Amino acid sequence: MKSVIFFDIDGTLVTEDGNFTIPESTRTAVRKTREKGNLTFINTGRTAFNISDDVKSLGFDGMICGCGTYIEYNGRIIMHHTPEKSLCREISLLMRKCRVTPVYEHSDGYFFDDKAVRNSGLEYFMNVFAEKGTDLSRRTDDDDFIFDKFVVWENPTSNMELFRREVSRNFSIIDRGGGFYENVPLGYTKATAIDILLEKLNIPPENAYAIGDSMNDLPMLKAVPNSIAMGDAEKLYPFVSYVTSDIKHDGIYNALGHFGLI
Repeated sequence: MKSVIFFDIDGTLVTEDGNFTIPESTRTAVRKTREKGNLTFINTGRTAFNISDDVKSLGFDGMICGCGTYIEYNGRIIMHHTPEKSLCREISLLMRKCRVTPVYEHSDGYFFDDKAVRNSGLEYFMNVFAEKGTDLSRRTDDDDFIFDKFVVWENPTSNMELFRREVSRNFSIIDRGGGFYENVPLGYTKATAIDILLEKLNIPPENAYAIGDSMNDLPMLKAVPNSIAMGDAEKLYPFVSYVTSDIKHDGIYNALGHFGLI
């Protein structure tokens, strides 16, 4: 029976050193496992528009994006959740009140708030995406403002008590470290999307594999019996069934080889 493999992007498929490099061994591994008839899916916190052509060129049967808020299979969207526009507007006003620095992520682009606190984290973020040619012109005051999920940076003057109390009513707050938080609608994770796909594909859980490198991959890794941590992701080691080498030392290729998937 065929297997299905779910891959995180940053730090798993693509290096996080600023070069966004995909090792040649990773390209080979994805190609070989697909030649064996196995299915491959991206499973990422990135929203759909932010999947680069280089990543797509590896060859995937589908994508889980936005921490489970979007599922695409064979080029067709089979699920896409966005909060009501009224809630999106409420959140944008709340983020100003909390004095955090937000970026709102939709499947087709980013939204920024010029009335919110700006900081170095946001400046770096915008510079990186400006260099990629990403459209950074959309704002929370636009008529079409809506998002799938959002991230914030904490600032010295931020009211994090208010932030946690109010945001947690409708969103899961994922602490990414360093005062950076990822916020995903309640009921949606990288794991819930895996459950949907396994049922749709009629693939048993024992034939499902997941590979990641950060704590926001934990729901995905706990959702399958064959969970794999990249070699430099020590925080994940207690929760996975296998630890492979790091991305620059053929981590993906070695993992798939260990499980007989290539």
